[in-house]
Amino acid sequence: MSQVQKGMLAPVTALGGASLRLVSEMGAMFLFFMDSFRLMFSSFGQIPKTVRQIFFIGVKSISVIALIGLFTGMVIGLQTYYALSKFGSEGFLGAAVALSLVRELAPVLTAFMVTGRAGSSMTAEIGVMRITEQVDALEIMDINPMSYLVSPKLAACLISFPVLTTLFDLIGMAGGYLTGVSLMGGNAGAYLYRIDSSLDWEDVSGGYIKSLVFAVIVCTVCCYQGYFTHLREDKGPEGVSQATTTAVVMSCVLILVADYVLTSILY
Repeated sequence: MSQVQKGMLAPVTALGGASLRLVSEMGAMFLFFMDSFRLMFSSFGQIPKTVRQIFFIGVKSISVIALIGLFTGMVIGLQTYYALSKFGSEGFLGAAVALSLVRELAPVLTAFMVTGRAGSSMTAEIGVMRITEQVDALEIMDINPMSYLVSPKLAACLISFPVLTTLFDLIGMAGGYLTGVSLMGGNAGAYLYRIDSSLDWEDVSGGYIKSLVFAVIVCTVCCYQGYFTHLREDKGPEGVSQATTTAVVMSCVLILVADYVLTSILY
């Protein structure tokens, strides 16, 4: 093959190589998830470790979830009230706020917030243990690092994400009430009635399914990036920092991709 032909095919070759690396990475993360999920049920010793991770991932995220949920609901209530008032449909404010939160915003924003607060910490924690050879020490002591480090975090995410999403829903609806009813003068009875009449179990269950999928994505990506930090070109603390950045960015991108796919399937 001539140099000219090689030059013309270089973009195709680069694209193909990137695609193969992406597929390989996704496959490795899937196997990583399956292994950690299997080890969740390996022994009763997983329960205390899971409880500690629930406190770190779930309980410590309550304040930021409540704050973001309140202001998200307030903004939705304010903007939606202005839009509905142009058509004389202010009475549908409760339905608009509730459906926006339950079906879309609460699961996605909860996943984003937990990724930034807890996901980055998980990557850095496991990454530091890897570069300081603590993971190797666990293997020498005949302790499965996946069972000790990853599986409790996965179980905690699967429990914490739906609970935090529910909290986001409730506080967001209260925020919509504050702006739409208390501030803009909407009808309180109509707001609450529309929430009750518009929400179906399909909407609520869809939000929970999304939260569970996002929990798997966040935990798998963040733990995977930290666990294999030593395979990066950059070693040491710089490798951990890059792994943490990659984990947060990849988690957010995959959350949005999964959100689109799940929305098209569930609704």
